[in-house]
Amino acid sequence: MNDNLDISIVIPLYNEQESLPELTSWIDAVCEKNNFSVEIIFIDDGSTDESWNVIVDLKTNYSIIKAIRFRRNHGKSAALHVGFKEAKGEVVITMDADLQDSPDEIPELVRRIYKENFDLISGWKKKRFDPITKTVPTKLFNWAARKMSGIKLNDFNCGLKAYRKEVIKNIEVQGEMHRYIPVLVKMAGFKKIGEQIVQHQARKYGTTKFGLSRFVNGMLDLITLSLVSRFERRPMHFFGTLGTFMFVASGVSLLAMGILKLYRLAQGMRPGLVADDPWFYIFLTAMVLGTQLFVTGLLAELMVRQSSKKVNYSISEVLNIKE
Repeated sequence: MNDNLDISIVIPLYNEQESLPELTSWIDAVCEKNNFSVEIIFIDDGSTDESWNVIVDLKTNYSIIKAIRFRRNHGKSAALHVGFKEAKGEVVITMDADLQDSPDEIPELVRRIYKENFDLISGWKKKRFDPITKTVPTKLFNWAARKMSGIKLNDFNCGLKAYRKEVIKNIEVQGEMHRYIPVLVKMAGFKKIGEQIVQHQARKYGTTKFGLSRFVNGMLDLITLSLVSRFERRPMHFFGTLGTFMFVASGVSLLAMGILKLYRLAQGMRPGLVADDPWFYIFLTAMVLGTQLFVTGLLAELMVRQSSKKVNYSISEVLNIKE
């Protein structure tokens, strides 16, 4: 490992004015001690406090700081997306701005990327200082993510991660998918994903920015990611399979309707009107649904082939960023 490593530290933040000076000083001390060449990229996700002004003041003492400010709150995934685009270091570290992630973990994360050839090292906060209302749902989501992705990680959503530069330049973190970045990395073809136990520190300033809704969103995102990972480039396989099932169901209903009519005729019974037979409505519903699913699949295929539009975020100010 070289003595002069280029490291980018991407830090999304929202209303963290109290923690920023201590965090910056801590990172600078760790990198200076280890002789790391570093840039700190703060992404202010539309903070309503003095976070941006604090960053501007810090820039006068720390030339390693870069910063981007959103006009409004876009979410952590958007902040990471923009930060990854700007990062120049050969190793990219992500961490939260609330001081719950320790910069002292950086040297070991960097060492493992270089010495052990990992594409991604994800932190695992084995001992947490969160309430049970947060830890229990987190364990449930991590279990579901392991089962869905086949990636053996204990803490998918830990903010402290280290990436090889090539990795972050080949993934798109959109929506709320920051929770499942290891899955996105695997989908991009990077297989060497590791884990490192890291220290979790109790929040020192402010309050958590995440409510109970994040757990519902997390489960929905997991379902989305599961479907996207399988059918992103071939949506007709998904909708077409369901459509085929509906057409088979309609065929069975039509056959049952015909057999029942012949049976009644053979028994000398009045066959009755087709509209009086419940099998007719099963047939009709299945046929309509099958047609709709096939059309949806076709439209999705056309959208996949034509969609190349990139998502842009509303940025109001930048600091030390070359256009």
